[in-house]
Amino acid sequence: MILNILRFLFLAMVTAVAMAYLSLNVGNGVWPWVAMFSAVVVAIGVILADFLFRKKNLTAMSGLFFGVLVGILVSLALSYLIQQVADIFITSNELQLSESLITGLKLLTGLICCYISVSFILQTRDDFRFIIPYVEFSRAMRGSRPFILDTSVIIDGRIADIAATGVFESRLIVPRFVLNELQTVADSGDKLKRGRGRRGLDILQRLQALGKIELYIWDGTLRASGLQGVDQKLLALAQQENGRLVTNDFNLNKVAILQGLPVININDLANALKPAALPGEMMRLKIVKPGEGPAQGVGYLEDGTMVVVEGARDRVGHDIELLVTNAVQTSAGRMIFGRFESSANGAPRTDASAKTEPAAK
Repeated sequence: MILNILRFLFLAMVTAVAMAYLSLNVGNGVWPWVAMFSAVVVAIGVILADFLFRKKNLTAMSGLFFGVLVGILVSLALSYLIQQVADIFITSNELQLSESLITGLKLLTGLICCYISVSFILQTRDDFRFIIPYVEFSRAMRGSRPFILDTSVIIDGRIADIAATGVFESRLIVPRFVLNELQTVADSGDKLKRGRGRRGLDILQRLQALGKIELYIWDGTLRASGLQGVDQKLLALAQQENGRLVTNDFNLNKVAILQGLPVININDLANALKPAALPGEMMRLKIVKPGEGPAQGVGYLEDGTMVVVEGARDRVGHDIELLVTNAVQTSAGRMIFGRFESSANGAPRTDASAKTEPAAK
């Protein structure tokens, strides 16, 4: 609405200026009328061009204006130099250089300077970092950098539980191409894929219902062209929007790190929040199966962490007390190694005594 009012005011002002010019030169023949109608036609053409080309590249426009400004400043300096040289030749060698020739030379110099400046800036805007923001002119965002969600982290579902705690201060961005991929998975003929896709759509509805965060469906245009696949588009979007990528995809995580993009892996976050098991601590655990070693037993904590216990192969199905000897943290998860400890009198714990004591979490 405001843009339409601006267009109307622009056209009215151009028409008023043209009519004022016509009233001052009404007795000078047909040319004032031609000038008036030409100005109105040019104004209408500018409005139509602005209306037709809705999506505009702000980086290119700012580079264009900055290049024209630099070209004009350089051409002014060169025009002064041309005038001084012409005056010297006229004075010393009495060369009768006409003013029209000097003026034409100045105009040609200005056009050349503007062209070179605009071309140089548009071709090198990604290689320079000037204080003047013509290189990477990005929209101002309130708060910290946004979080860009990919398909895997939406289907995983833990992002909704994390968002419900209120730790996300900036908005969550879901690109349109990620939403389209979720819809494609939800419409799949495979039952498992269809369930995963529908789960992802349910998670988005849950995020949208939360009042603590702002969920934004990004439907813009990527500056980079020729991108194939959702992962490449996500990386380009994270760079374009100056955002942080949130994913569970191990390969996408590695590629983002190689490109210098900030990335948050929910699996790494979950591993970091698991309680630490230090060597020398005592722990109670139920052995659920034999291990690969001849005397090893394997159990699992409530968070899914696998615990390998030496000397507990014959204690499968029983709760035991073990001594933690080592803990290994990897990108795939965490493993705890321990050694089966007998009771204080040297005999193994009985099943009855194991049942009377609660299992350690």
